[in-house]
Amino acid sequence: MTLDGIIGNQDAVRALKGMVSSGRIPHAMMLYENDGCGAMAIVLAFLSEVFCDEHKVSSLIHPDVHYVYPVANGSKVNEKVDNLRAELFLSYWRGLIASNPYALESEVSSAFGIEGKQAGINNAEAKEILETIYLSSVEGGYKAVVVYLPEKMNVASANRLLKAIEEPPEKTLFIMVTHAPEKVMQTISSRCQAIRVLPNTKEEIETALVTRFGKSADEARQAALSAGGSLGIALHGLGDMEDSREQQEMFRTLMDALVRRDLTAVLDCGDAMASLSSREKQKAFCKFAGECLRNIFLVQQGLQHLAGISTDGMAYYSSLARSCRKTFPRLAIGCLDRASMLIDRNVNQKILFCDMVGRLYLNF
Repeated sequence: MTLDGIIGNQDAVRALKGMVSSGRIPHAMMLYENDGCGAMAIVLAFLSEVFCDEHKVSSLIHPDVHYVYPVANGSKVNEKVDNLRAELFLSYWRGLIASNPYALESEVSSAFGIEGKQAGINNAEAKEILETIYLSSVEGGYKAVVVYLPEKMNVASANRLLKAIEEPPEKTLFIMVTHAPEKVMQTISSRCQAIRVLPNTKEEIETALVTRFGKSADEARQAALSAGGSLGIALHGLGDMEDSREQQEMFRTLMDALVRRDLTAVLDCGDAMASLSSREKQKAFCKFAGECLRNIFLVQQGLQHLAGISTDGMAYYSSLARSCRKTFPRLAIGCLDRASMLIDRNVNQKILFCDMVGRLYLNF
């Protein structure tokens, strides 16, 4: 893939093209996106033009492009913690990203066999990076280090890399892709050229699903409506309808219990959320529920045309909009965001979700 083939984000594409054509490429860049919005696709397209080798870069086999990502012991790799490095997971990373550069964070965890684990980028990985970047490039040009989710670096690894990011060897690029720029250490982010990767429009997602991924027009239209601007979410929803149905059923059950003011049923919903098989699924549900609450808010404000709700879903969201307080969607989204944060902090999940649904009950 080249920059000309990127879906949307034309301002970012123009800026990156200008860097390549002028030869004035920042030594450190940070692309920040909502999960699945295509930052990794942009990175691969950009490096394809920098290295003038689309095949090797897109296939993730270029010898001068190195990838770093959060890892943990799991079902596919089990090592001493001090020995855990991205290289041990390279075949799984390559297989996933080469076929789908829009892959979600949860899909990366599944590919690595570390669902439900607290993954991170450790000090041993930082040491490996430093040893790599001070070697000569294999093909005599640039070297690049692509860091996926730098917000998951621990303090020791971030501090070890700081000097190299600030003053890297000649023709060495650091390119980072983050979903939470506010969690990246400020000393790291302040040394990077920031590039915002915007969500795609529904029309862009629908067209891409039909022309690039071979989906039917009806499938593409429905997936684009619920994707929240993320092509990765749209593809995941089409590829794993079971997860999507589970999220929809869980949200409807929760909202029905809130409408009936049935506290026992609400608490049962909290137990069901805590029983989901992985942290990634729990966070995915929180994100899905947040999108549904956004739709309720837009209907309450008379802006349903901005929500992109299907005809079948309009009656449901209109009913919920009439049943809850005007302040409920905003307060509920805050509860969901807080729950996602606490999931990352490994808070007891039964307590976490019991507290969350209790707050929803009080605010409804």
